[in-house]
Amino acid sequence: MSSKVTCKYHPDAPLIEDYRAGDTICSDCGIVVGDRVIDVGSEWRTFSNEKGGEDRSRVGGPENTLLGSSDLTTMIGPGRGGASFTSDGTALYNNRKTQSSSDRTLINAFRTISNMADRINLTKTIVDRANNLFKMVHDGKNLKGRSNDAIAAACLYISCRQEGVPRTFKEIVAVSTVSKKEIGRCFKLILKAHDTSVELITTGDFMSRFCGTLSLPRDVQKAATHIAKKAVDLDIVPGRSPISVAAAAIYMASQASEDKRTQREIADIAGVADVTIRQSYKLMLPRAKDLFPADFKFTTPIENLPQN
Repeated sequence: MSSKVTCKYHPDAPLIEDYRAGDTICSDCGIVVGDRVIDVGSEWRTFSNEKGGEDRSRVGGPENTLLGSSDLTTMIGPGRGGASFTSDGTALYNNRKTQSSSDRTLINAFRTISNMADRINLTKTIVDRANNLFKMVHDGKNLKGRSNDAIAAACLYISCRQEGVPRTFKEIVAVSTVSKKEIGRCFKLILKAHDTSVELITTGDFMSRFCGTLSLPRDVQKAATHIAKKAVDLDIVPGRSPISVAAAAIYMASQASEDKRTQREIADIAGVADVTIRQSYKLMLPRAKDLFPADFKFTTPIENLPQN
């Protein structure tokens, strides 16, 4: 059964909403077919030539439960007429400065986290987790003296890891205003002080994103994933970071295919130096036959792959 409101005498007639009276009226016969309509528009008119020009709706933003005091406050506008001032010209009503310094710190940090997340296309789930983590760190007071921006960046990095979509330190540093060293320190302190855990990064965590950014086809991505995993399993690249192994695997797979990518192109995407990719690639090259999937279609044979 349809829940659509219609006129029982003219079911096809368009309805008119009278927001002032809160009624919905049939345009043909004028019968009231619905009442108590809630007006979600502005409480007063907005003129485009007024300063700011924003539409002050009757509802504000959602309450932030992470703030210590409620942020549903009443703001008193500028006074108009004699009733708003005393005889000596002093305003009768003023806004109290009710926001605590703690809330200001949190609001600024949440804004920083949101801005960083927007720049690297992170979801609201990750932002919410980072906000909660920052709140926990701020309340714990274990990182006093550390930059709030560095703590916010570390919280975002941890949240990405916990949500299963890790970002490299360099990606976080690129959208932050603090150094990699300071973010790294805060990262370690948060893990230690708050018993927070993160999963170990693997080569597969970055493979899909790196290959997608490099516009590599699915079969090359599949081969690179297989090469990287096999290289780790066979202990061919001991001590190498998962990111450099993933980058070297992408280089090897692409060079064997028709969609070749240079070390410089891959280095720019992965955020590692050319020499880092080269070192991992040199370790993997002698065992290349053991690393490629059995069904990989070579455009360039293994013996003709670049030697450095």
